[in-house]
Amino acid sequence: MAGQIPRQFIDDLLARTDIVELIDKRVPLKKAGSRNYTACCPFHNEKSPSFTVSPDKQFYHCFGCGAHGNAITFMMEFEQLEFVESIEELAKDLHMEVPREQGNQPHRPAPQADDYSLMQKAADFYQQQLQQHSKAAEVQAYLARRGLSAQTAAEFQLGYAPESWDALMKVLSGQGGKAIRDQLLQLKLISRNENGREFDFFRDRLMFPIRDKRGRVIAFGGRVLGDGQPKYLNSPETTLFHKGRELYGLYEARQQPGHLSRLLVVEGYMDVVALAEHDIRFAVACLGTATTSDHINTLFRYAPQVICCYDGDRAGRDAAWRALQNALPQLKDGVELNFVFLPDGEDPDSLVQKEGKEAFLARLEQAQPLSQYLFEHLLVMHDVATDAGKSALANKGAELIKQIPGSFYREQLTDKLDNLLGRKTQRTKPSNARPVAPRPASANLKITPMRRAMALLLQYPSLAKVMPYAPELATASIPGMSLLLKIQELLLEKPELTTAQLLEYWRDLPEHAILLKLATWEHQIEPEQLSQDFLDTFHSIEDIYLQQRLEALERKDKLKQLTQAEQHEYVLLLRALKSKKPRTVG
Repeated sequence: MAGQIPRQFIDDLLARTDIVELIDKRVPLKKAGSRNYTACCPFHNEKSPSFTVSPDKQFYHCFGCGAHGNAITFMMEFEQLEFVESIEELAKDLHMEVPREQGNQPHRPAPQADDYSLMQKAADFYQQQLQQHSKAAEVQAYLARRGLSAQTAAEFQLGYAPESWDALMKVLSGQGGKAIRDQLLQLKLISRNENGREFDFFRDRLMFPIRDKRGRVIAFGGRVLGDGQPKYLNSPETTLFHKGRELYGLYEARQQPGHLSRLLVVEGYMDVVALAEHDIRFAVACLGTATTSDHINTLFRYAPQVICCYDGDRAGRDAAWRALQNALPQLKDGVELNFVFLPDGEDPDSLVQKEGKEAFLARLEQAQPLSQYLFEHLLVMHDVATDAGKSALANKGAELIKQIPGSFYREQLTDKLDNLLGRKTQRTKPSNARPVAPRPASANLKITPMRRAMALLLQYPSLAKVMPYAPELATASIPGMSLLLKIQELLLEKPELTTAQLLEYWRDLPEHAILLKLATWEHQIEPEQLSQDFLDTFHSIEDIYLQQRLEALERKDKLKQLTQAEQHEYVLLLRALKSKKPRTVG
């Protein structure tokens, strides 16, 4: 669904966006044949090109991994943006302003136009203070003791918040007065006490700007330089910042060349920065909260392998168990979740300083797979030497496994649970089996006459004019009939729609998945035969409807319930179907 963005704007945006030009800027394309373009797929590793882009359909499809979609989908998958963010990025390239329409949903506070600008100005101020403040040398010496270079500090935009009561507020409020101070208050850059006095939220702290996946500063973390408390102080939640969804260091990790193959989840800002100093640039940190399901979902969107790194003590293992439980609903086939537990008293920052890069990476290679950690934990909780323990393990294990959407993980973990309980299993899988990549979208697609008609109509929208207009078919008991008629109705109303625009009308609806598959189905029909093939297919569907109608009238006739009009219809149907030759489609 488009949310509060008008449907007509999305149509216009897709009409103005040239998908060939959009993709070519990111993945160099080559002409293939008379119309299409091709490249090696950006979504999986391959040596020979199987990724094609159609300028006619404004659609892309990979015959290797099954990735497909329009310009919006490409931005979501390649740039890892949300739907609305993709719309905004495409609109920005075209110098279009995204309009909003008021809905019936409850009002949610939205960021002001210059909130991001104000947050960046705060980050710039803190960076400036790290160089120019009277305490700058002391803070820089602290960074040096922690093993951080000036280059790494600059990469992460580290700064210093002065001990002054209101230094940031004075600089940023400028000529804006109370309006700017109110904005700073909403962004939690300043606070206001019971007497109405306003002061900087962060004071005398090493500052870590927190950036969203588009690189915009949305919050800060501040660390004391001495022994003060709290050691770390994070921005409270604002209209820009929701700690349960953001990951520190994710933007920086994504700036590395190529696609990320793995992401390492650590506990603190300093861990991320220290690892980057040692050229380990795929670490991220949760922001003062447990690893949530939203975090896991985001991590798997960017990399197929996620490694959670925790302290080996009780608190670390409890955090790992919470992360595992939150991860289960996100475990689709093709992703991998592992766990690393560090020696007592060590964290990634201290350990990489002692061991160096290669030794630390070697630890990651020895990470526990999810299945191993899950059952180790369950066996600590349940004694399988007793019937009661076995029963409890069976119930708890089944409860956890049923949350997993990926069939590979469900079957693997079910087999392991059966083995622990001494139950027979019908499946046997190699112990070193790994999640497999999803098969191409159309690999197992059965093409019925209805799906054939839909596929051709989606791929060649002009066929809507060829298709007879027969709204009475909506009453037919034929799966997909109402959807086919809706597609035709939309195309008759908006004949200029491309395949890409057409599919956008069903985004986030249950029908979207099958329509995407049909839009990429290879029909092997010669261009000059398309119209006739489509008509033959439609008429075969029509014949099914007529046969259904005839059978319904026959049932009424046996009961002597036919009206005069139905009697006439019955006779005509009998004649029509007897005179028809059997149709063959496909």
